[in-house]
Amino acid sequence: MDHVLNFMDYYIFTPLVYPVSWPESDTMRQILSLWIITILGAELLYLGFGAFNFYYVFDHELMKHPQFIKVQYYKKLINFMTTYMKPLKVKACVSGLLLSICGFLLFTDMCIYWIHRSMHHKNIYKHLHKQHHIFKIPTPFASHAFHPLDGFLQSLPYHLYPFIFPLHKGVYLSLFVFVNIWTISIHDGDYRIPGQLIHLINGAAHHVDHHLYFNYNYGQYLTLWDRLGGSYRYPSALLRKGPRDAVQKHVSCMGKHSNQSQPYAFFVKDI
Repeated sequence: MDHVLNFMDYYIFTPLVYPVSWPESDTMRQILSLWIITILGAELLYLGFGAFNFYYVFDHELMKHPQFIKVQYYKKLINFMTTYMKPLKVKACVSGLLLSICGFLLFTDMCIYWIHRSMHHKNIYKHLHKQHHIFKIPTPFASHAFHPLDGFLQSLPYHLYPFIFPLHKGVYLSLFVFVNIWTISIHDGDYRIPGQLIHLINGAAHHVDHHLYFNYNYGQYLTLWDRLGGSYRYPSALLRKGPRDAVQKHVSCMGKHSNQSQPYAFFVKDI
């Protein structure tokens, strides 16, 4: 991140943005610059990978589902509140790096599970998290569609970890990219998971059930905390009872009852 900041200072911030009287070493300037860089980086990553995922991975048959919101990819709300928090600089061997990566994933998975689950409390949900759950059939573009405070709270574990445990800055930046890609991928409707990992990995098949059935599969990467918290649900898509199956049933029913004025009814409750 130091190299990115130096590059931006040299080519953009110093000559084009900030007054010459504001030195590059000033703490407030560095905080503001890092915040801008992080937001721009997250935006480019989200829009770039999200668009690629939507056009080349997302199952477009799901757009025929009656609960699909056709304008959802225009209704995103990016979290502009999270400030980049500089991680501790630590020299580590390969095993140390792998250990820190595992620690980061396990720590954030645990924290986000409980933060996410708390967002579903009846006194909180309607004010914050409901904005994300209007997308019953999510696309990659729904992955970052959060109320700003909701997005800020769910991003906190990523930024707290480097202040509690040692983490190399390069690893931290790489994990920041990975987290955004993972968040997009679990909203892309691609339910392929190696058979032996279905009960371990919280993928798109698990997460779409969270959007449809509300009280299940809160986890970020793993199903561990859902199992411990009693909120695990085996993916309905893998039982041939998912949204794509509903679309096929809907199309079949519409074909059989083309003279009826009312569309086929689905049974997912709008909370």
